[in-house]
Amino acid sequence: MSQTLSTDEIMNIAKLARLGVNTEQADSYANDLSKILSMMDILAEVNTDNIAPLTNVHDMTQPLREDVVGGNGVEVNRELNQSIAPSVADGLYLVPQVIE
Repeated sequence: MSQTLSTDEIMNIAKLARLGVNTEQADSYANDLSKILSMMDILAEVNTDNIAPLTNVHDMTQPLREDVVGGNGVEVNRELNQSIAPSVADGLYLVPQVIE
């Protein structure tokens, strides 16, 4: 069941993807990808019938905090924060235009 890729297949894929690949590179890619496909065939033969999927190596959950403004105990002071900004208007930070 081992699949191999030919240089011609690699060149065709490169053409479809509009990639500049020469014959020497295509030979190397075909060899490397064929090795990867061979490894996948070996992995496909492994019996995983009674193995549960691994979702997390640690059997823990991340504690979450309530999603509220100032929920971390820090008071948000807009006026103080904007006092050091170079330009503000109506509670918004003004930035210079970068796209014409």
